[in-house]
Amino acid sequence: MESDSSQSKTAGLPTGSSSSSLLDNKPLPTPTVGTTTVGATVVEVEAPPKGLWSRVISIDILKHLLAGGVAGAVSRTVVSPLERMKIIFQVQGPGAASYQGVWPTLVKIWREEGAIGYMRGNGTNVIRIVPYSAVQFAAYEQLKRVLMEKGKSELDTPRRLLAGAGAGIASVAATYPLDIVRTRLSVQSAQVATQSLPVGPDGRPIIPKLPGIVPTIRTIVKSEGGWLALYAGLFPTLLGVAPYVALNFQCYEVLRKYFTLPGESSPTAVRKLICGALAGSIAQTITYPLDVLRRRMQVTGMSSMNFKYRNTWHAVTEMIQNEGVRGLYKGLIPNYLKVAPAIGVSFLTYEWCKEWLEV
Repeated sequence: MESDSSQSKTAGLPTGSSSSSLLDNKPLPTPTVGTTTVGATVVEVEAPPKGLWSRVISIDILKHLLAGGVAGAVSRTVVSPLERMKIIFQVQGPGAASYQGVWPTLVKIWREEGAIGYMRGNGTNVIRIVPYSAVQFAAYEQLKRVLMEKGKSELDTPRRLLAGAGAGIASVAATYPLDIVRTRLSVQSAQVATQSLPVGPDGRPIIPKLPGIVPTIRTIVKSEGGWLALYAGLFPTLLGVAPYVALNFQCYEVLRKYFTLPGESSPTAVRKLICGALAGSIAQTITYPLDVLRRRMQVTGMSSMNFKYRNTWHAVTEMIQNEGVRGLYKGLIPNYLKVAPAIGVSFLTYEWCKEWLEV
């Protein structure tokens, strides 16, 4: 009798969840009614979904992609002036530098280009960083699941570093041509690339209207050797990004755990910002020379620049010979000013988005 009753209770229950039914364009399941052998009626009602986003986007990877994209866009826009200044420092040659020091450079950009100069190249950067950050965070989350040992809830250090490196490689491979374009647009209007331009009545150089993303891509492909030119510097970029992203995630997760006080499930927003800032600074210090090398390789084909590197090794030897070891660390100070808030805001925004999306 008991077995007949239990079978009647479970008979006809829907096998899918209510969250997946919306993605399949199927109606939500109705309550299931079963009748026992003694005539009692039992109604089984499915629990309501957690929330709107659980019903609309039921696949976690989509949520991670969205959260990562938003985090990247917000963080890069916040630090756009410092990002542009860092790139300008990195591509200056061994001669007399036109841009020196953080504050003098900010003033110089203001005088020569106005407020818009601080955001030069940011539109391209945001277009690049949204898929870049989305792929990076989503790939990291998925690789964590793949590499997780059975019965454990956290990765050990080697596996976490491997997950971070894989996420870095995936994000670079997906967006590298846009990184090339962003670098070109950031440099084109700077004086290091426009010293022959005429000067207007206000003392500012008369800068022609810069091309957009598509015209810049077309110019690179046409004048610098075809589509492969869009991947100039990819190898040193992968060498730099893989360990950087690996260290970034590793440091953040360790610091996040350290900054979580007893009785808390996670640190406060301020402490998350500090964790991200410290993690980004540590990772960038270790891998910064490869970032400089990447930028030099990306502007090698520009006629206004004097860099003619044949390959990665030739670039390294030329930089050390002409500029010394210090040449490998050009722009490091403004980079610290950029990385600390950028990574802090990125991780904080990502976690906020995950909470909102109910991941």
